[in-house]
This record gives sequence, C-alpha cells and structure tokens, in this order.
Amino acid sequence: MAVTNRMSGGSDDNPEFGDSGDDRDGATQGARERKSLSAVWARVAIRLRAGLGEDLYSSWFARMEPESIADGVLKVSVPTRFLRSWIKSHYIDQLTACCSAEYKGITIVDIQVRTRGLPTAAQAVTPVAGYEEGSQQPVEPVAKSLRTSSPERERGSQLDHNLTFETFVQGQSNALAHAAAMRVAEARPGAPVSFNPLFVHSAAGLGKTHLINAIAWRIRDLNPDRKVLYITAERFMYHFMAALKVRDTLSFKDYFQSIDVLLIDDLQFLQGKTMQQEFCHTFNSLVDAKRQVVIAADVPPAQLESIDQRMRSRLAGGLVVDIEGPDLGLRRSILQSKLAAVQRKDPSLMVADDVLEFVANRINGGGRELEGALNRIIASQHLTRQPMTVDMAAFALRDLSQTAELTRIRVEDILRVVGRHYNVTRADLLSPRRARAVVRPRQIGMYLAKKLTSRSLPEIGRRFGNRDHSTVLHAVRKIEELMQADDKLAREVTLLSRLIEQG
Repeated sequence: MAVTNRMSGGSDDNPEFGDSGDDRDGATQGARERKSLSAVWARVAIRLRAGLGEDLYSSWFARMEPESIADGVLKVSVPTRFLRSWIKSHYIDQLTACCSAEYKGITIVDIQVRTRGLPTAAQAVTPVAGYEEGSQQPVEPVAKSLRTSSPERERGSQLDHNLTFETFVQGQSNALAHAAAMRVAEARPGAPVSFNPLFVHSAAGLGKTHLINAIAWRIRDLNPDRKVLYITAERFMYHFMAALKVRDTLSFKDYFQSIDVLLIDDLQFLQGKTMQQEFCHTFNSLVDAKRQVVIAADVPPAQLESIDQRMRSRLAGGLVVDIEGPDLGLRRSILQSKLAAVQRKDPSLMVADDVLEFVANRINGGGRELEGALNRIIASQHLTRQPMTVDMAAFALRDLSQTAELTRIRVEDILRVVGRHYNVTRADLLSPRRARAVVRPRQIGMYLAKKLTSRSLPEIGRRFGNRDHSTVLHAVRKIEELMQADDKLAREVTLLSRLIEQG
C-alpha cells in the first residue's frame, strides 16, 4: 500500500515506528516510517481476509490505504464516499479490532476519502471489473470486462465447489425447496418457466446458499452455454455504484439483462432507493423476458421492509419456499454426511454412533452449527488421543448447550427423553403393559429417575403409573446388572443421562 507524506512522527505509544530522529535524518526516518506503516497494514489485510472472506475483502477493503498514525488514531483512506459510508456502517468494529491488534496503541480508525486523482501502483489491478478509481472513464465497458474476466468474476460472486446437490442432505424440512431448486436447475433451455421467481427463505445456516450454488453448478454441467450469474445483493450494489460513478449504467444494465438465470443471495441487504429501483428494473426485464430468477433471503417477501410494496408483491408472485429447522432425523443425516466427508480425508477417524446421537439431540441448529460441533468433537479426540465417549462429548460441547445452567430434573423430562429415544409413548411407559419393548425403557426410566433426581422410591413408583416401590428397586438393580454386562446398554444409558441433564 502506498502512503502519502502526511505521516506524523512516531511516539512512545507506538515504538514500532521509532523515534522522530534528528532533523538531518528526517527524510530517511519518514521513509522508514512509511515503509513500516505499510508493512503492518499488510498484516491487517490478512486479518480482514480471514475474518470476512476473500469476496467481501476484495469488495470493500482492497483499495483502503493507511495514511498516518498519531495519538492513538490511525487514519486510513478509500477512494469514494460510498466506500467510506458503507464500511463505517457495516464493518467499522471489525476494522478497528484488526487494526488495534497490529498497530500498538490504536483505539480509533478514522476513514477518509482520498483527494488525489490517480490510483497508486498497488491499484494497477482494479478489484471492480471495468473500473479504475480516480478516473472518470471506464477502463473498458462493463459488459466486456465482466465477460472476459475469470469465471468467478463473470458470475459476480464466487461459487463454492462444495455446495452441490450431491452434498445437500435432504429431509422433510427442506424437501420442497430442494425439489423446486432441482426443477429450475434441470429445466431445458427455452422451456416454459414453471415459477418465476423462486424465492427461498430461512434462518441463517439452513441451506439457502447451498441450494442456489447447487443450481448454478448443475446448470453449468447440463447447459454450459447458458449465462448463469450468482451474485450477492451486496455485490450487486457495489457494481451498480461503480457504474454510477463513471456514468456507464447502460453497460451495467445490458450485462445484467442478458443473463439467462440470475441467482441473488442475501436480498435482505439491498438498501437505498436508487439501488432498489435498478434491481426492480433488472428483475422485471428478466421475468418479462421469461428468464429464470432465483432469490434467497432471511425473511419472506412480505417482511423485506427495505423493499417497496409493489416489488414485494412481485417477489411473492412466484414460488415462495420456506426451509424450516432440521428435525432430529435430518440432524442425524447431516452429521453422518459431514463425518463421511472428513473420513474420506482421514480414514482412521472414528466417532461412535452414540456420540453422533448425542450431538444430534443437543444441537438444534442447521448444518453450520452441526458441523461446528462435529469439528469440536474431532479436535478434542485428536488432542486427547482417546476414543470419544458421550461424557467427553458433553464436556467438549458444554458451552454450546441450549441452557446456560443445569435445571432441576423432573420425572416428566425423563419420560419424554426415554420415550423419544426408544419410540415408546408416555402412555405406554405408565401403562401395565409387559411387552419387552415397553418394559426395558420403563426400567431405564426408573433407573435414571433414581440416579438423577432426589425423589424417593415410592415417589418414583407413583410417577411411573402408581407402581410399588419394590418394582422401582427391582428395575434399578436390573439395569445396573445389565449395564455391567452390556457395554452397548451402558453407553445408551449414559447418552440418555446426558441428554436429560442438559435439557
């Protein structure tokens, strides 16, 4: 990064940049300080890339430069007012944290707009296709630049090679969204569009981005000549603002309206009246021309408060699909899929089924949360060099528990967890039925009630269908004997105990 000669001298608070030196050495010292400031900024850039990802970093921070440092204030510059406003509104805390970690004594980051007219040498390759900041003319027309750049740049935002239909785990909660996405992806070119737009919404981490990435990859495989653009709303705004700056919105419109399939992610981030109008024009022209549009957002169209009512109505005119949180069966399948992917790289890795069952019961979130929990289990197993047990898994995931504190355990909780695990109804557990499929879960429930609660044997008997205390005592002794002889049963009971303890 280049640095202007507006640098202030070093101070005791910033020993990395040295003392100001004698007047005769001022020029040499100033050059040394500028070099040191830029060297440290390179480490800040690495932190930003790691925290935000390459796409966001390239969009918003690639052209930021350090200018000066004094009295705990680091001054940085960007080429446009839009960049300054956007970074201050969305990323100032992350930027300040990264700068404070690398520049000693920094507490404030002051973002300024550069006034010099020409780009520095470090800006020779412009991160925005078709534009050179500081110039009033595009380097080349937007459409030409986008089409001749790399495939990832051509499609606006980078596709993730891991997010395909083959790696998408299907369940009841996402079956409709999956089927709709498959129909869009496998439609023949020129065939009538079944529903337009396809609008997929859900909470974060439940598979929206996975599905629209999968659509793009499948169309590439089946119909490589079709123009498919995957782009985030944030990236769309960035390209449009760049086009406004150089007064070349016509090329911007021509390119986006030439797309055969447009996939837009995170539409909830679309902001600004002018930006909404341009998106509306692009959307309407594509839909009217029978081109497919697929949109993903955190909320349904009716809750997109930043979008005007007429546009919300148009978005709701296609197929709106909600992806719900995964049920227990789907969480099991996701964990098994994630584990299989890891085992392909490390065949020696083994995680017991009861540990996976514990994770599936404890983590109610989507794929990201489940993958994070599994990664923690695997890391803990590598560190301890011991086979993972349910108790060890519970310790490893203790801060991911759904409740911050252990609550008082009730017999009702035991009946619920045991019944769900063995697929036995509460009524059967309390009934006089003597079938083995009912008796064994009932005895385990009594054993857990004795172990996990302070209730007496007669109280437990009353809670389990008004049984005598001797029946409860027999059940407790029976399960203790079986656990000593049957490791599988012992692991099951440990799993149930952990699930009950943690809510």
